[in-house]
Amino acid sequence: MELMKLIIFTVSLFISVTVITADYVRPQPRKTLHFQLNPKPSFYPQQVHISLAGDESMRVTWVTDDDSSPSIVEYGTLPGRYSSVAQGESTSYNYLFYSSGKIHHTVIGPLEHDTIYFYRCGGQGPEFQLKTPPTQFPVTFAVVGDLGQTGWTKSTLDHIDQCKYDVHLLPGDLSYADYMQHRWDTFGELVQPLASAKPWMVTEGNHEQENIPLLKDGFESYNARWKMPFEESGSSSNLYYSFEVAGVHIIMLGSYTDYDEQSDQFSWLKADLSKVDRTKTPWLLVLFHVPWYNSNKAHKGEGDGMKAAMESLLYAASVDMVLAGHVHAYERSKRVNNGRPDPCGAVHITIGDGGNREGLAHGYINPQPEWSVFREASFGHGELKIVNSTHAFWSWHRNDDDEPVRSDQVWITSLVNSGCVSEKKNELRDILMAP
Repeated sequence: MELMKLIIFTVSLFISVTVITADYVRPQPRKTLHFQLNPKPSFYPQQVHISLAGDESMRVTWVTDDDSSPSIVEYGTLPGRYSSVAQGESTSYNYLFYSSGKIHHTVIGPLEHDTIYFYRCGGQGPEFQLKTPPTQFPVTFAVVGDLGQTGWTKSTLDHIDQCKYDVHLLPGDLSYADYMQHRWDTFGELVQPLASAKPWMVTEGNHEQENIPLLKDGFESYNARWKMPFEESGSSSNLYYSFEVAGVHIIMLGSYTDYDEQSDQFSWLKADLSKVDRTKTPWLLVLFHVPWYNSNKAHKGEGDGMKAAMESLLYAASVDMVLAGHVHAYERSKRVNNGRPDPCGAVHITIGDGGNREGLAHGYINPQPEWSVFREASFGHGELKIVNSTHAFWSWHRNDDDEPVRSDQVWITSLVNSGCVSEKKNELRDILMAP
């Protein structure tokens, strides 16, 4: 009897949870959040967020209304006692009748891993604290895209705050400002409690474009406010870059910049993959906005061009997981490549369900494709815990009347452990060496 209980427990742990969605009644949509005016001194740091900027460094970003405010960050491991100070840079931008505040970017470090630091921006104002990621497994990522600024966004952020994560990954569509530049400011204030404490690593979506023909190039606001470590990873564009956490190499790609084989992004991707050492970083993740595997009727086929250009390269590189947004729903695939289940392909996850104002994408194509394992149109977030070099645990947590409900989960074995990396070594070498 005890043996039978152990078998049942083990089987249930290593397979995904099946949820009969027909019995689930989704809560109603929630309105866009409205923010009350809360005047602060012009020097006061606002919209504070942090991002990784190399192996032992962190970029601190904030906004002030005072153009003369210095771009300095004081920091240390004890509250109120700052043993180090770093000088950074600043920028600003104008967008039609809107003028941004002074946007500061300051890199601090070297920092110890898995350590709490206290810091202050601009030489005065409140004290913040951050925690650096670990240098070894386990490491946990919070994952969600298409956030926006609604009541459901607030619920999602509250749920993520309950998660013991190290880094937040966001595959595009942050503020849903959509040309209304003050909405970038309110978004920065909304996410500050989380984004000032743990690094947020983001890539762009369609709602970050905000281009106006003949007047404004795309991504001006996004690039000014959310500077990622593109220079540190050898990229020429803030729209694609890479970084490493513990034993994980993560590549952030751009769905809305050129991606064909002659593009700068493709050339950079080949160069970046050539530097990956799977003995040091056995896990390889890729994020971008528009999903390649999507059985929802919304945005169907929009990722086909990028998929045709890049999938064979990512397959040869033995990418373990691909995380995307754009579709306002959740879906998880089997390991898949070229439209078919493949044990050496990537697990594709669509997680564009952060809480945006456009609502959920309820329509799915039937019958469900063979590669699709789980799909549901609900708001929520994902958690990815890389336990060691061979195993990771993925879970999706549905927002259910303000309670995070774990609705899908699965153990994932790395492709290094399965032997796929060694099998495709020559294939990858030939692609990387091709002109």
